[in-house]
Amino acid sequence: MGVIKIAVIGVGRYGSTIARKLAEKGAEVYAFDTDSEKIENIKDDVALAVEIDATDKKVMLSQEIDKMDAAIVAIGENFEATVLTSLNLLDFRVPRVIARASGDNQYRILEKIGVPEILLPEREVASNMSERLINPNITGFLQLPDDYEIAEIKTPKNVAERTIEEMGLAKKYSLTLITLKRAYEVEQNGKMVKEEHIIGVLQPDQVVYETDTLVVFGMRRDIQKFIDINT
Repeated sequence: MGVIKIAVIGVGRYGSTIARKLAEKGAEVYAFDTDSEKIENIKDDVALAVEIDATDKKVMLSQEIDKMDAAIVAIGENFEATVLTSLNLLDFRVPRVIARASGDNQYRILEKIGVPEILLPEREVASNMSERLINPNITGFLQLPDDYEIAEIKTPKNVAERTIEEMGLAKKYSLTLITLKRAYEVEQNGKMVKEEHIIGVLQPDQVVYETDTLVVFGMRRDIQKFIDINT
């Protein structure tokens, strides 16, 4: 996996935490903010920190924002700027656009304009978000001491349609499969919607589907090895 280029727009307390976590994990982080003091505080921790107005399309293109692998809009105090910046990023076709919402109403607005990933800081820990950005296969994780973690992983294509025994998580990767999450279509108010449910007691002959989520326990390097080999 090559170096991932990620723009963090808005580096207040929440945005700067994400930016630093991403940099620690090896991403090439570009920080943007209109506040010179915030830029000064983050500049030594990221690849580039620039004081600019991210709502200005020409200015953002001058920073090659369209070449980024992902961009996260973490502007907390100005929702209008969040909306305009998000629209610009969508226009630039940045592969992953993630925007911060403060409350359910902002969440709904961002959803309506087409932002595919929306953060509610009170629900999303910055370290969790940084892990998901670095590795899209991981949909959630809990960091534990001594480099261990519990990770939720989208089933890699090379192990889909295999049984748990055939995957060999324990023998090949020193990982423990805690459970599986499986998506089901159910009817609600006359509409078919997807619901995710846990498969309780797992058997060795349980088949794993590409749409399943594996919940595994192990060392970070072993989890990454499993993802790299099978994706």
